[in-house]
Amino acid sequence: MSSFVASHVSSESIACHECDCINRLPPLESAGTVRCRRCDAALFRNIPDSVERSLVLSVAALILFILSLSFPLLIFKLQGQEQHASLITGVVTLYQQGFWELAFLVLMCSMVVPLLRILAGLYLFAPLYFGRVPHGFARLLPLFIMLTPWAMTEVFLLGVIVAYVKLIDLATIVIGLSSWTFIAMIVVTSWATTCIDSRRLWRVAGEIETPEPPEQAHARISCHSCSLILPQAEAAGGHAACPRCHSSMHHRKPESVARTWAFLLAALICYIPANLLPIMTVISFGEGEPDTIISGVKALIAAEMYPVAALVFIASIFVPVLKIGILSYLLVSVQTRSRWRPRERTMLYRMTEAVGRWSMLDIFMISILAGLVKLGAIATIAPNLGAVFFAAVVILTMVAAFTFDPRLIWDMSDERAR
Repeated sequence: MSSFVASHVSSESIACHECDCINRLPPLESAGTVRCRRCDAALFRNIPDSVERSLVLSVAALILFILSLSFPLLIFKLQGQEQHASLITGVVTLYQQGFWELAFLVLMCSMVVPLLRILAGLYLFAPLYFGRVPHGFARLLPLFIMLTPWAMTEVFLLGVIVAYVKLIDLATIVIGLSSWTFIAMIVVTSWATTCIDSRRLWRVAGEIETPEPPEQAHARISCHSCSLILPQAEAAGGHAACPRCHSSMHHRKPESVARTWAFLLAALICYIPANLLPIMTVISFGEGEPDTIISGVKALIAAEMYPVAALVFIASIFVPVLKIGILSYLLVSVQTRSRWRPRERTMLYRMTEAVGRWSMLDIFMISILAGLVKLGAIATIAPNLGAVFFAAVVILTMVAAFTFDPRLIWDMSDERAR
């Protein structure tokens, strides 16, 4: 797929959601990703037949999702006993063991949100395919896009792989049919996401007649959901909500710095017990002891499972620290009104958005192990309190990244240009 950079001259304008730069877009015929001319953020993907592709892939994803719920994911065999685990087994086990917070989180991120995205896609794209606009289209599309980072099926699959590797020396593990349909569903849903052409879809929602937007950032306001641009004076005169998607319009996210600091500090507080307290207990033939995140990595290294140990270390230790560090640096740079390398700082922010969800690996792995290994004194795996604190760290750092407004990074450069 090609990549295009927006230009200065065109008949249509779009505001970058990361740097607030006005990009003027020429008509595009071929497929490709259009990027901001200032910060290189992806503005949208130009997909000529996006509705047809998205509809077909959404139907296929729904079928595969139903099949994934209908068969075992993994089968655990030890001492003549068998334990079958499906997608829902880990959720039920976590709830039964008193960890309802983890059960709810795993249920939402691995099943409920992915299913909602599939159903929302069908609701949006099926009528469009037949030339009709579905009721509530402009309100549902931003929600559909917002749910994307919370649908963590690929992270769940990685948790399945890590759980499989940890158990193959303990017992016989059989890969169930659901594992293959689940992998197929991930491929199809990821493909469907890449086929969404937001610019084309917002045109369906209706063109809004607006004056030519001014280049100066202080003189305009842009919708963070649909990128519609209005002059600041017009927005203040009666457009508290976006006239196209009805989202609240703000020059910058309200109290972005204070909210981001609050979530980061909460994550930092939770990070301490998340690493000091055990996250799970493994009992094999009546023997076992609780494992912290660090001791789990050490055990994988001792078992010479170096790739898995590296994966768990990166996802569970390195990434949370990296996110907290980067977001703290970005907040300080904004508060000190730094003009240093705004493009590179924006890229750092983009990285925190992309990697944060992968820290859910440990939580998904624990849910799979707890649901699969339930043979009493022979073999049992149970979650511990450290897993709750670690889940809180993952969620808080993700929310912190969402509340931070990267356009603040560019405000000093815009002020200097005036």
